Amino acid sequence: MISPEHLIAPFEGLVSPDLQSVLLSWIKNRIFERRVSAHTVKNYLHDLKSFFEFQKEHHSTPLKIKDLSTLELQDFRSFLAYRLSKGLSHRSNARATSALKTFFKYLKKNHDIENTDIITLRSAKFLNSLPRPLNIDEALALTCDPSLKEQEPWIEARDQTLFTLLYGCGLRISEALNLSVNDVKNATRFLTIRGKGNKERLIPLLPFITRKIDEYLEKHPQRNCPSAPLFIGKQGGVLNPAVAQRQLRHLRLSLGLPETATPHALRHSFATHLLQNGADLRSIQELLGHSSLSTTQRYTKIDPGHLSRIYEKTHPRT
Repeated sequence: MISPEHLIAPFEGLVSPDLQSVLLSWIKNRIFERRVSAHTVKNYLHDLKSFFEFQKEHHSTPLKIKDLSTLELQDFRSFLAYRLSKGLSHRSNARATSALKTFFKYLKKNHDIENTDIITLRSAKFLNSLPRPLNIDEALALTCDPSLKEQEPWIEARDQTLFTLLYGCGLRISEALNLSVNDVKNATRFLTIRGKGNKERLIPLLPFITRKIDEYLEKHPQRNCPSAPLFIGKQGGVLNPAVAQRQLRHLRLSLGLPETATPHALRHSFATHLLQNGADLRSIQELLGHSSLSTTQRYTKIDPGHLSRIYEKTHPRT
């Protein structure tokens, strides 16, 4: 894991030392106390750095802690407008707004620094588009076929097991990469997953999933170290998500699958196929770890026949 001190280095000279110190404490709070993923923290820091760069350019001096409470709504709006003028999307601005609000909320709670204007800051609303789900044959092909023949056997087993967990358990790739050897060694019927907000959920393990895990553990270079990451890279650390995406891209090309065959699409295929086979939305919500049912309900738009099938099956006049 990259140290918080390393993550804060790009802010040197951009903000005052006292603000840099507060940023460091915020990063530690996110990573160690709130258990936010390193990927999310890096994204938030990228947006905060962009914000401080914009403010420094317009104020001609690095921001100090005391300046944060005096920033006006127009300062925030100008920053978002500037991003749009540079070609960034409303989606990107929504993330930047979230980063700013999260940071200022931390300032109020932990450092008694409050900015009331940011409370009223709004970014354009949008709906995340769901990736097109794979059909069952396409999804199974990604979990059954070896990646690249010239690779070491443990890497082929690693990739197959990772893709099997994404499709067979509906995991986010970050959730799969957070698993340790011990997490799966002790799992027989259920797997405990720590999702967003460090919320735990239980996922049933089907026989084909446990077989893949067992086959991989036999070849895992660190199988005798319980705390080792389940999915490791060639250097022995946690597998980089970009490497997993690259491996799937190679496999997708070798199988002649569409570009929509991505790690995220495997999770959505899991939900869509459950829906198509009669699973209720509440159960799918629990399996996916969605906090809101409305998020899960969007899958009915991918499979519009779902509601018709329920209607035909349950209405007394059909």
